[in-house]
Amino acid sequence: MSPAPKVWIVTGGSRGIGRAVVETVTARGDQVVSLARGVSTTPFTHPAQVLELKADITDSESVAGALSTVKEEYGGVDALINVAGVHRGGRVDDLSREAWDLVLGTNLTGAFEMCKATVPILRPGSSIVNVGAVVGLRGFPGDVAYGSAKAGLSGLTQVLAAELAPRDIRVNLVVPGFVDTDMTSGLSDRARARIVSSIPAGRTGRPEEIAQVIVDVAGSTYMYGATVPVDGGLLGSFSGGNR
Repeated sequence: MSPAPKVWIVTGGSRGIGRAVVETVTARGDQVVSLARGVSTTPFTHPAQVLELKADITDSESVAGALSTVKEEYGGVDALINVAGVHRGGRVDDLSREAWDLVLGTNLTGAFEMCKATVPILRPGSSIVNVGAVVGLRGFPGDVAYGSAKAGLSGLTQVLAAELAPRDIRVNLVVPGFVDTDMTSGLSDRARARIVSSIPAGRTGRPEEIAQVIVDVAGSTYMYGATVPVDGGLLGSFSGGNR
C-alpha cells in the first residue's frame, strides 16, 4: 500500500525556484499549495495536485485567510517552503526607506508570518525550509537591504530550529547562489559575466537544481538548523569587495 501523499506549502510558487519546487514535489505524487500574489501564467505539469492561492505574505490577514483554506482542504501540512522574495539593490546612502521596507517585509517578515501561521497545522515530523542567499552570509556592497533580510532569515531559521525541535518540526536554510530567475534576468551581460567568473562551477544555477536540494533537505530526518549552500562553489570563493 502506497503512503498517503504529503501536503506542502510553497510561497512564491508561481515562478522561479518556487515553481521548480512545486514541479519537483508534484512529480513525486504529493500535493502542493502554491501561495503567490498572482496565479501562474503557465500551467503546471500536474495541475490536479496543485492548489493555487493568492496571498500577500507581508499581510497577516491575507496569510491567515490562505492558511484557513489550507486547513479546511487538507487538515494538516507536512512541509512549508519559504521561497517568496523581492530584490531592490542599493547602498546604505542611496537606498530609500520604501525599498528597505519592501525587501525586509517580504524576505524576512513574510517568512516569519508564514511560519507563525503554519506551525499550528504542521504535522509531527514536518519540516520548514527557508530559502536564503549568499549575500545573507557574506557582505556584498550594493545589497544592503537584501543582504540584511537574508541574514535575518538565517537567524530566524536558527531560532525556530531550537524552538520547534521539541515539537518534532525541523527548520533549515537552503542558500542558493546565482540562479537564472526573473530576479536576475535584468542584469547586464557584463555584470553577469563578472559574477559567473567568480563561480567555480563556471556557470549559473538552474531553478530545478535548487529545488531538488530544497526537497531533499525538507525530507532529511536528522537535520536541524542547518545552512546548506547550493551555489556552484561561490560561497567558498566569495570575498565581497567593491563592484
